[in-house]
Amino acid sequence: MTALTATYVGRFAPSPTGPLHAGSLVAALASWLDARAHGGQWQVRIEDVDTPRCIPGATEHILLQLAACELHSDGPILYQSARGAHYQAALDSLVAQGLAYPCACSRKEIESAQSQQPARHTAAVYPGTCLPAPYGPGLQGKPARAWRLNIRAVQQLKSLPTLTEWGDEALGPQQQNVAQEVGDFVLRRADGLWAYQLAVVVDDALQGVTHVVRGADLSDNTARQILLQLALGLPTPHYRHTPLVFAADGEKLSKQNGAQALDVSQPLSALNAAAAHLGLPAQSGTPRQALSAWTMLWHRI
Repeated sequence: MTALTATYVGRFAPSPTGPLHAGSLVAALASWLDARAHGGQWQVRIEDVDTPRCIPGATEHILLQLAACELHSDGPILYQSARGAHYQAALDSLVAQGLAYPCACSRKEIESAQSQQPARHTAAVYPGTCLPAPYGPGLQGKPARAWRLNIRAVQQLKSLPTLTEWGDEALGPQQQNVAQEVGDFVLRRADGLWAYQLAVVVDDALQGVTHVVRGADLSDNTARQILLQLALGLPTPHYRHTPLVFAADGEKLSKQNGAQALDVSQPLSALNAAAAHLGLPAQSGTPRQALSAWTMLWHRI
């Protein structure tokens, strides 16, 4: 795994579970503008590690949508589906340090162990049932299903505080007690697929990402990713989380709730809508001219 450089490197990392929608373009535009305003590079990564949810042809559709809006990757497209050996190496490193352990629990067992139902759209906190000694009883003869990060072991080995703190360039100072609010989170799933948290940390390091600009719905992942970066000896990028786009019913616009595919038949119109959500004025001319104008205005917002 490569270390980050002093040069600005940003990225946009869509999942090919469907085409881009209006909210996706806001995140893509914000990350592109932040990179250009800092004289940096903008990389595109296809996060297709969750293969059962990926839709055939979605990757090609996404890349065509970005190209129509003149948003082009500055380097080769990285595909997570081809990166399994790197994720395994990261997991092996954590296991060798005593920072990851096998877990036999099913989702139903985890949920039934909760004293109260988790909030809507949130997962149940893992109670530490399979924590190995000296933290817990271990598997107790049950077959392993998944692999989890041992948060307390990471904090003890790295002399970290209970609260993980960071500064978000849009949201300000942030903090989270990951052990209490999330629990030891999954690195490799019971179905053998790699978990998002591990994959994104390993890939950000490989691509030399120095700045992560993404939607505010992903802000809650940041503390987990920082812990993983520290556990693996990887630098932590700067984070900036952009405002979400909401549907008429008040739900976050997403592929899961039926968000319409982004119409790029008139790319300037699509870009102007995304820019307005970021507090930028509408532009005329070509998409390339609009992007240039917004780049010069970006630091003001």
